Amino acid sequence: MSDQLVRAITKDGMVKAVAVSTRDLTERARQIHRTLPVATAALGRTLAAASMMGNALKEDGASLTLRIQGGGPLGILLAVSDNQGNVRGTVDNPAVDIPLRPDGKLDVGSAVGCCGTLTVIRDLHMKDPYVGSVGLLGGEIAEDLAAYFVESEQIPTACGLGVLVDRDQSVMSAGGYIIQLLPGAGEDVIAKVEGGVMAAGSVTGLLSGNSSPEELLRQVLSDFELEILERSPIEYRCDCSRDRMERALISLGPEELKGIIDEQGGAELTCRFCDNVQTFTKAELKVLLEGIRKKI
Repeated sequence: MSDQLVRAITKDGMVKAVAVSTRDLTERARQIHRTLPVATAALGRTLAAASMMGNALKEDGASLTLRIQGGGPLGILLAVSDNQGNVRGTVDNPAVDIPLRPDGKLDVGSAVGCCGTLTVIRDLHMKDPYVGSVGLLGGEIAEDLAAYFVESEQIPTACGLGVLVDRDQSVMSAGGYIIQLLPGAGEDVIAKVEGGVMAAGSVTGLLSGNSSPEELLRQVLSDFELEILERSPIEYRCDCSRDRMERALISLGPEELKGIIDEQGGAELTCRFCDNVQTFTKAELKVLLEGIRKKI
């Protein structure tokens, strides 16, 4: 099935939840960035988290950026989501290859590192974006994200993220969930949520066999009756364009742009998020330079 986001609330009004299946978009990211398995897993988790958080922004044109810098060999992980949950992302060092954990699983925590920060930037097209940041706990991303919600937004949160990589390095399954307590939730609700999370097991296990995000939520929150609020398709989507790349060249200023013309003739720009390449000839760069000079 195609990637999907599902948002729900328990009928008692005590818990809200969102879940995603992101196999296709994680595989697309793997192909674009040529990631090895541990980078695929880390970037896939980051993309799933950003999708769920971005979809919660209902303002038109709003976006969310999730930035993880843990000091590990992967470098910086970055994911950007629109307000529908469509995402794009990058990882500094996609070719990182480290030993598996003793239990045979990919060691995402060591690859990401735990001596750094998780930063969330919400751009709601106001004067300044909202920026929240917390120290990383272990670099596994899901527990770090749960800590962010508790510390930065004071929302008790359970988060699960997972990416299962096949022997040929392609993505078999990927996705995640975010479950949050609403005001008034008592100890009995907390106990049921914690019990459900423990009993449900890993995200990749829940999503195996082509299960949907809705089925994932119903398993994790099996002690609750759920009301489904939203079902939306999501995808890996980059909003780059030739016009944006032109503006990037203009932003260099007249001296640097003239230097490119004199030294290289033309220019070839590649989007950092996707495999879109735009070529600008010497004549096209001269037109841009003239445009800058007329405004000075």
